[in-house]
Amino acid sequence: MSECGSGSTPSEIECREIADLLGDYFDGTLPKRTVELLEWHIDGCAPCIAFINTYRSTIAATRKLPSSGMPPELKKRLLQVLRAQRSEQPRA
Repeated sequence: MSECGSGSTPSEIECREIADLLGDYFDGTLPKRTVELLEWHIDGCAPCIAFINTYRSTIAATRKLPSSGMPPELKKRLLQVLRAQRSEQPRA
């Protein structure tokens, strides 16, 4: 495979697609064929390997963070926004 991410090539588009799929890939929700294509691409793409390693490290680091509750004022504002959006939606 050629150098990915090194200009306006089909490989660069593939790299962007890989980045868009990583959340689903790590969650295990991608179709088998998509996983195979993604892993085939990753095997030959150094920039994607580096990106995925960073992504994995970020996931691991955030899992180590302590849980914290939502501040009451933020919760109140969020609920107001969600209720407003729900009341604006047309009923089916």
